[in-house]
Amino acid sequence: MNQRWLSMSFLVFFFTWGIFLPYWTGWLTIEKGLSVPAASAIMGAGMVARSFSTFFVFPFLTSRLSYIRVIKWTTGVALLLTLLYIPDSSYGPLLVITVLFSAVYPMILPAVESGASVLMQHERIHYGKSRSFGSIGYTIALLLVGAATAIWSEQSILYLMIAGLIAMVLFFIRSGPAVLGAAPERNGERQTGAGLRTLFKTTGFLPVVILAILLQGAHASYYNYGFIYLDDLGVNGFFIGIILNIAVLFEILFFTKADRLLENVKVSKMFIISAIGSSIRWLLIYLFPTTAVFIASQILHSLSFGVAHYAFIQFISKQLPHSQIAAAQGLYAAVAMSLSTAILTFPAGILYDVTPGAAFLGMMVCSVPALFIAWGNRKLIDG
Repeated sequence: MNQRWLSMSFLVFFFTWGIFLPYWTGWLTIEKGLSVPAASAIMGAGMVARSFSTFFVFPFLTSRLSYIRVIKWTTGVALLLTLLYIPDSSYGPLLVITVLFSAVYPMILPAVESGASVLMQHERIHYGKSRSFGSIGYTIALLLVGAATAIWSEQSILYLMIAGLIAMVLFFIRSGPAVLGAAPERNGERQTGAGLRTLFKTTGFLPVVILAILLQGAHASYYNYGFIYLDDLGVNGFFIGIILNIAVLFEILFFTKADRLLENVKVSKMFIISAIGSSIRWLLIYLFPTTAVFIASQILHSLSFGVAHYAFIQFISKQLPHSQIAAAQGLYAAVAMSLSTAILTFPAGILYDVTPGAAFLGMMVCSVPALFIAWGNRKLIDG
């Protein structure tokens, strides 16, 4: 029952994530009439708000409320904020709405991920099996948005987002796993142990966080310039969507089998595998600037992203006490999944102007050091 709850939680969240992440900037420019720089500035401000809230606000909330209550409140508030997008608005109101929305909505993800880690500790839930449903939800969103915008207009992006959030609210209203509904002890372990200082005293946590930052940040060129790169190669827009979905499909396959494939693999070795796969991926795109090679490199997304993410989840689930999981997830969401990508986007853009392939080759400045860090800290990471 709890396995099913976790799977559906990932499914409903990543359905909305598959709308917000790739399409929101375009929706702001097309439907709200903003220029690309203006829309980018709004989304950039939202990313800063997202980093702040997941780094500071999320651990604060989970020290006082149960995971279930945090998920319910953030989902409900996110839905209400999305409704504010419906009226015609100028730059100022759109900036305020987006900053507020970006501060609240992304906190749902570390809340669900933290819940997954707790369930893995208490009930031996299979993380990969449930996380694969998130990738499925993301893929469904990409396909639905493509169809909806082709039939109607880009305004359908907003209404699909609202529908997705309504589905989330309705799902999370239902009772969840009892262990996630338990209130934190105000004088107990979660209150005192969730601070970053305590977290970084945990053996192996520092190198694991550095590895997560490097390997997730190495996707900056892919996330920001993958579409443009394929367009420069002359690929039709419809087929670009299909090509980019290949990575998600292999991500689904990986998470479906991860619990069995990596059952006896040490966390340090997972990071080594991810670093090697990441380096090969970016090197191939640089050396062979063809559509065929880019398609083939999409297979490696299961290593560059999937294995690195799975390794981090396994580490915090096995090495951290319940009290530190929320802080670890908040740090991971804020820095590894947000700020690192945002920061690396700027040098990647400069390299892309030199030659498109150089933007991808430049990501090896993250993946190669990650390989040596993982190798040199094997004993520390694996305890």
